[in-house]
Amino acid sequence: MTKLPTAIQLHKASKTLTLKYGEGEEYHLPAELLRVHSPSAEVQGHGNPILQFGKLGVGLIKVEPAGQYALKLTFDDGHDSGLFTWDYLYQLAQRQEALWDDYLAELKAAGKTRDPSEQVIKLML
Repeated sequence: MTKLPTAIQLHKASKTLTLKYGEGEEYHLPAELLRVHSPSAEVQGHGNPILQFGKLGVGLIKVEPAGQYALKLTFDDGHDSGLFTWDYLYQLAQRQEALWDDYLAELKAAGKTRDPSEQVIKLML
């Protein structure tokens, strides 16, 4: 059964999306986590996920409903494809610590970084 949030709040200053699910169940999802785990084809790569890097500091500029089943998130780096279904958002919320740890390990293994300015320096070398 799909778990629907009872409240959704975008916090632009702290770059987080807060999802509340009834009494005492509240999650704060960082925009960077949402961006690197976007369900879009650009990120998911049609079943072969593409590692996102240089997304430190990315923020959310808009949150819109997509029918009755999802949210469309617009990020300040221009990314706005992929619909975050209620089930997917709840999965991200519940697993965010493990997902984040896995993401950091993938970055390290690939020799990439979260810092966008380091990516520019590496490209220039």
